[in-house]
Amino acid sequence: MPRRHIFTAVAWPYANGPRHIGHIAGFGVPSDVFARYQRMAGERVLMVSGTDEHGTPIQVQADSEGITAAELADRYNRVIVRDLHDLGMSYDLFTRTTTRNHYAIVQEMFTALWDNGYIVERPQRSAISPSTGRTLPDRYLEGTCPICGYDGARGDQCDHCGNQLDPQDLIDPRSKINGERPTFVESSQMFLELPAFAEVLGSWLQSQTDWRPNVVNFSRRLLDDLKPRAITRDLDWGVPVPLPGWRDRPDKRIYVWFDAVIGYLSASVEWARRTGDPDAWRPWWTEGADARYFMGKDNVVFHTIIWPAILLGASGRPAGTPGAMGVLRLPSEVVSSEFLTMEGRKFSSSRAVVIYVRDVLDRYGADPLRYYLAVAGPETSDTDFTWEQFVTRNNGELVAGWGNLVHRSLSLVAKHLGAVPAAGELTEADHDILSQGSRAFASVGQALGRSQLRAGVTEAMRVVAAANKYLSDQEPWKRVGSEPDRFATIMHCALQLVADCNRLLAPVLPATADKVAAMLGGHGPFAGQPRVDEVEDLDGGRPYPVITGDYDGVAAWRSEPVVPGTPVAPPTPLFSKLDASVVDEELARLASS
Repeated sequence: MPRRHIFTAVAWPYANGPRHIGHIAGFGVPSDVFARYQRMAGERVLMVSGTDEHGTPIQVQADSEGITAAELADRYNRVIVRDLHDLGMSYDLFTRTTTRNHYAIVQEMFTALWDNGYIVERPQRSAISPSTGRTLPDRYLEGTCPICGYDGARGDQCDHCGNQLDPQDLIDPRSKINGERPTFVESSQMFLELPAFAEVLGSWLQSQTDWRPNVVNFSRRLLDDLKPRAITRDLDWGVPVPLPGWRDRPDKRIYVWFDAVIGYLSASVEWARRTGDPDAWRPWWTEGADARYFMGKDNVVFHTIIWPAILLGASGRPAGTPGAMGVLRLPSEVVSSEFLTMEGRKFSSSRAVVIYVRDVLDRYGADPLRYYLAVAGPETSDTDFTWEQFVTRNNGELVAGWGNLVHRSLSLVAKHLGAVPAAGELTEADHDILSQGSRAFASVGQALGRSQLRAGVTEAMRVVAAANKYLSDQEPWKRVGSEPDRFATIMHCALQLVADCNRLLAPVLPATADKVAAMLGGHGPFAGQPRVDEVEDLDGGRPYPVITGDYDGVAAWRSEPVVPGTPVAPPTPLFSKLDASVVDEELARLASS
């Protein structure tokens, strides 16, 4: 069967500060588990993302620190790269939106839309800060939503009802920076003609019968009130507008929400160029590919309405001719997670209600965090992170469950045999437990392939529990001297279950999977780990770090027999048992921050 091309598009984190675990619950762990599973299943995966560096939060944060936006982006790009690498995110390329390659692709897409008549120049009232004279970014204006009456709507969107807004739509608008009321001045801007795509978007969304209901239902409702949306702003930080009379203006730039989503395409092109084959990206952007986009629910509108409209218009649909990038594939699915709260409160860096990724990695490691977010994350509903639950799952499921199975099995073999034993005659109990391990690849794989992480990991851990019960029931430690053949058979089955469960859990626990594979006598790559490379800009811009990796040769998604005679090393602990005091310590840190 031909290998499929699986495009894994991961939402772009803002480079205005370190990421907290609420961020990676949405775009991080779900996308990486999916990509890792697909690679193990033998598919051709291209997983890309990068830091979003033209966002208005970048400019505002830079102003508050007295540095340039470029300096701020450089700093936090490196922070985020380090965090995501250490989390085990297996990107083929994690780049940034300030590369010259990205600028060129954004301008190509803009030009294609302009040539097809989907971008139009219109006047717009822009919000100005009276105290600074500068344009106030949309997301730094808030007020009352004119549609639902929610007091706290932003200048670009109301998170309560989900409708798109413009700053002048807000009732009683005010600056989130200093609380002042903005003044409005008329300025000429470029608008994306979203209503031109309403019919084709409606037909496309209507055909998505297997998406998560929260995504498709929300998106269909937005079609009733599509309006042209400005894609330029009076800013000096962003991609220049590629039109005569606009290109060299220092006060006009393409706005962040338009340029950031094009990053999926520009990152694909950059990856291809770095392989030496500039067209290598194209198979992931044709109709035959499977394109999955991962994000939190606050980004749904950009991926189910705006990005598809950009792709359609640049491809010459519903009317026109394809631009320089050709006909481009729409998303196969937009996989949106709900919100993760923390101890009953919404994550907020500004209010110090936050758990940074780096802090968890340094204190507890990557795999326990990945596991928690896979089994208890906001997959289909808002979920609350609590330190008590984190400790409970770490100790009860990772330490006492999976870690215990590995340790007790390998300890007995290493101590008494030193290598994988051959199996003798199998009993009904042996056949049953081996069958449970081999059959789980189908059910767990089906769940992970549909981004149903909780179901997939729960089934894998059910096999772990069954294997632990098998060992307890068979009591091999009592048979070492009296029944050596039976002891060897039981331990052969136990090691086979360890090997199978290690593969089943590898997409979620990649660092642990490598350790277990090595203990079982394996050599070379197993789960596949990312690396950070320092690279030069392909077109002469500033150098920067990228996350990439060579993921060829990862373990296959199937049960493979353990080989008798393979040396088995004495095990080392996979996870650390956490004391109950961790809960109080972490809550105290939160209270004092």
